Amino acid sequence: MSQAQEGYVVPHKPDREAVARDKLPKPIVFHDGRLVQKPTPLLALLIILWIPVGFLLACLRIAAGALLPMRLVYHAFWALGIRITVRGVPPPPAEKSLARSGVLFICSHRTLLDPIFLSAALGRPIAAVTYSVSRLSEFLSPIKTVRLTRDRARDAAMIKKLLEEGDLVVCPEGTTCREPFLLRFSALFAELTDQIVPVAMANRMSMFHGTTARGWKGMDPFYFFMNPSPAYEVMFLNKLPPELTCSAGKSSHDVANYTQRLIAATLSYQCTSFTRKDKYKALAGNDGTVGEKPKFEKGKVMGC
Repeated sequence: MSQAQEGYVVPHKPDREAVARDKLPKPIVFHDGRLVQKPTPLLALLIILWIPVGFLLACLRIAAGALLPMRLVYHAFWALGIRITVRGVPPPPAEKSLARSGVLFICSHRTLLDPIFLSAALGRPIAAVTYSVSRLSEFLSPIKTVRLTRDRARDAAMIKKLLEEGDLVVCPEGTTCREPFLLRFSALFAELTDQIVPVAMANRMSMFHGTTARGWKGMDPFYFFMNPSPAYEVMFLNKLPPELTCSAGKSSHDVANYTQRLIAATLSYQCTSFTRKDKYKALAGNDGTVGEKPKFEKGKVMGC
């Protein structure tokens, strides 16, 4: 303290209440940590007592989602205390016999479980493209997941190929946001198809956050399902009309920004220009890029 230019001493029992979120000079967009509520002594005791029960319940919920046919997952989740609310009218599945490309669902990104709850709401598995996902989550996923390479040309070719096979879900924010904000949408999706259906996703967690920036992402689904009664709301919006797509001369950025504003208005969220890189720089001190592990030849490295 003697070396500091300014010093502040916070008493053990301050006589002033914490500033409310709506009174802060700047809104809180990014934050990390697993606990949803401030751990008071009573709440901390309840969390400790709940963790063994919650972990077993999470394993049961994950098993139900991974092993049951997707048309039964919706009902199984309801029976296990997970509430799924579906609003709007989803489009019918693409028919290969008509030689039509699949529908591209554009979702707001709340947790890595967004595509799974979208599939549960539709009653059929929908393939998803992701920027990064843990091997454990990939293994447990009941739907097909394809990793993006961050090479624009390769990713565009891969998404086009997947759309030829059927419907696809993309979260163009590239990472999750816990607060009522939408991060900037990547414009790549708008260049690849005109069959775009925006989907507004919202969820509720009472005890644990199902996302992390600094922790092990393989535990994200477990923490979400460890909540006593988690909830998801899936709102299907109208498919973008042809005059608002790139085929009508709109730029991909205009289409992406319009889709972002449309979903934000549905959820009563705010649009931001923050990106995945901004989030990880603020919370983890890196740009969020997941580098591939080097591949070594067998027998060339000690211990292999």
